[in-house]
Amino acid sequence: MSKTHEQSAENLSTSLLLLFAAGAGLAVATLYYNQPMLAVISADLHASPSALGWIPTLTQLGYAAGMLLLAPLGDRYDRRSVILIKGAALIVALLAAALAPSITVLDLASFAIGLCATLAQDIVPAAAHLAPAALRGRVVGKVMSGLLLGILLSRVVSGLVAAQWGWRVMFFAAAGSIALLCLAAWRGLPSFTPAARMGYRALLASLGHLWLQHSALRRAAIAQGLLSLAFGGFWSTLAVMLHHAPFHLGSTTAGAFGIAGAAGAFAAPLAGHMADRGGPERVTRIGALLVAVSFALLLLLPWSSVPVYLLLLGIGSIGFDLGIQSSLIAHQSIIYSLDSEARSRLTAILLTSMFVGMAAGSALASLMLQHIGWLGVVGLSIAAGLAALTTRMWPQGHNRQADAAA
Repeated sequence: MSKTHEQSAENLSTSLLLLFAAGAGLAVATLYYNQPMLAVISADLHASPSALGWIPTLTQLGYAAGMLLLAPLGDRYDRRSVILIKGAALIVALLAAALAPSITVLDLASFAIGLCATLAQDIVPAAAHLAPAALRGRVVGKVMSGLLLGILLSRVVSGLVAAQWGWRVMFFAAAGSIALLCLAAWRGLPSFTPAARMGYRALLASLGHLWLQHSALRRAAIAQGLLSLAFGGFWSTLAVMLHHAPFHLGSTTAGAFGIAGAAGAFAAPLAGHMADRGGPERVTRIGALLVAVSFALLLLLPWSSVPVYLLLLGIGSIGFDLGIQSSLIAHQSIIYSLDSEARSRLTAILLTSMFVGMAAGSALASLMLQHIGWLGVVGLSIAAGLAALTTRMWPQGHNRQADAAA
């Protein structure tokens, strides 16, 4: 069923672009289904809050490991084959989570889910590879809209499913969705000619060379990692915070905040358009500032009633998700312009930093929530946003020619 192609704009049809967007969204959603369900999982498996924190942390660490160790394979092998193999492995990991008899088994399955869900980041550079240079930001933005909707609406879906039928049903449903994705990819994806001929060890070693070669890559990875720390910290503790006084709300409410955050996904094509026309640097700075300001609103908890604070949470979710996702689009636009033959490896570096940041945010925020309270989580997120803004504002040194676009 495989199709070959000449890598040109004509190959990027509307149906193929839709497959890219839907595939990225369904794959990346598997990383986030667990977050609104943590309180439900805790009641079923009798896990403490600190033990629960390891579920999203290990999922994100698995994703970071997969980005570092597996995503570079997209430059060495046919991306279509890589996507199909990872999809099959992801189905197995999701079924293992659904059948997990203990928190330890669920932790191991969570790491495996993160490792295999990196197929989402084989899809994004595939779309970028087919897109003409002048439209690359917009094409990536459209695919990222699907990916970001997957991230944010996954929480809505999992919150509802967990409340009605339990958390295990959600993992079974996720496995089914990836099976459908694999079928569509087998039928619809073209074959990709590998860009690199080096062996696996040389492929991994080249990651270090790319890091040292491109200052624009380093700045993008550090800034996006810091923003992701704020993102991971918020979403991994929100359900637990809302479960306790003064809110006493369940997983459905926690997941519903994903609807507010989904506004960021709809802004992704606009961010890509702005990056194409005015340069991505300004987009990254605006995004980081928006993150810090949005989290600053959440410091008003001591002076707000429950309904008012829930409104602030909704506004803040819209603001910081918009800022984080716009920055990600801009950072991807920056790195994809550096080396057309190393896009999978450049993506691996950026996304590894991003998910290390998310994992660190989940772990640190869980500690903050337990020992300081919710305002400690908010303070951590504000600091991360300001640090990302400082990274983007820091004067650049003399870049190599390849860094000129950043």
